Amino acid sequence: MKTLFIILSLILITGFISTHAVQAKSNEPTQNNSQTVMLDMQNMTCAMCSITIRKALEGVDGVQSTKVDFDSKTANVTFYPQKTNIETLLKTTTNAGYPATVHPEN
Repeated sequence: MKTLFIILSLILITGFISTHAVQAKSNEPTQNNSQTVMLDMQNMTCAMCSITIRKALEGVDGVQSTKVDFDSKTANVTFYPQKTNIETLLKTTTNAGYPATVHPEN
């Protein structure tokens, strides 16, 4: 019984230490900071266009998330600048048949 108690105590302590080590590490800044850009889309005439644009952008290595809004004719793209860039995103939408420009900041 005493041995079981010691083993369980060690397991709990080890889990506690490793959990805190992971938490401490996750608070450190990383090189994977993402960037977000809003694109003004052209040639969007139907709801299927937004699906086509989203799928094309999601196929780019480094794109984390994409939200395409048919009503405002925009695409909000979050990506890792270490893996891709805005020029690649613009080229991707153009190749899919939907040229884009970077939305001006207000």
